[in-house]
Amino acid sequence: MSNRWDPTQYAKFSDHRNRPFADLMVRVGAESPSLVVDLGCGNGPLTMTLAERWPTARVVGIDSSPQMLEAARAQDPDGRVEWVEADVRHWDAASLGKAPDVVVTNATLQWVPGHLDLLGPWVRALAPGGWFAMQVPSNFDAPSHQLMRDVAREHPAAERLGPGLARVGVAEPARYIEVLHALGCDVDAWETTYLHVLDPEGRQESPVLEWVRGTGLRPVLDALSDEAERSAFLAEYDARLRAAYPRTAAGVVFPFRRVFAVAHRRDEVAA
Repeated sequence: MSNRWDPTQYAKFSDHRNRPFADLMVRVGAESPSLVVDLGCGNGPLTMTLAERWPTARVVGIDSSPQMLEAARAQDPDGRVEWVEADVRHWDAASLGKAPDVVVTNATLQWVPGHLDLLGPWVRALAPGGWFAMQVPSNFDAPSHQLMRDVAREHPAAERLGPGLARVGVAEPARYIEVLHALGCDVDAWETTYLHVLDPEGRQESPVLEWVRGTGLRPVLDALSDEAERSAFLAEYDARLRAAYPRTAAGVVFPFRRVFAVAHRRDEVAA
């Protein structure tokens, strides 16, 4: 995963981005965990809510982006959370020194090739009765992403843009149920399509463009170092986004599908 994240850009629309995390965590029934891990903690505000929910727990936030971790540490002056720079693909739960009671990963695994293969080691690392919770965007066929690919294919720098547009993709909820059940867990999985109403005050010219700048568009912009190339791409992409997501009297309605799974490990877990 690339480390070039912009915490300020990502924090835009934080209310919308935070809601799936809250919907995920309400299904986690851990009462008094001693060790909680957030894999892909980003700029930290959601990890801090874990420390607030379980004030006696040791909470560890792990992310591959030094920029995100710097932002996270800045809002944690008391050092309530242990912020660790690591790629989740190579993270070893043994580095914690004890088995975690809760492992959470929110809006991260869509960037991780082969992430289904990581679920086994993570679940097996849990303490008996532990919880694993995950949420991933599942909107790669939405106009916001399809139009991005279309404009990239027509752009003079199409060859350079290709790798940044290759999406790992995510599984359907039933597949996560199957994998996590085989690991000895009781599983609750579901999907939700949020209808985000962006910029109801009408202060932004292109709210959907601003949204994708913080996430899916980031690899494309990284590949367009020439300002003229970047401007040409954004102008065409923005025009198509505005047509696909017209402004209404309520604001710009932006449908966004997400997939969730919460697994509760039984006392005896499959090897």
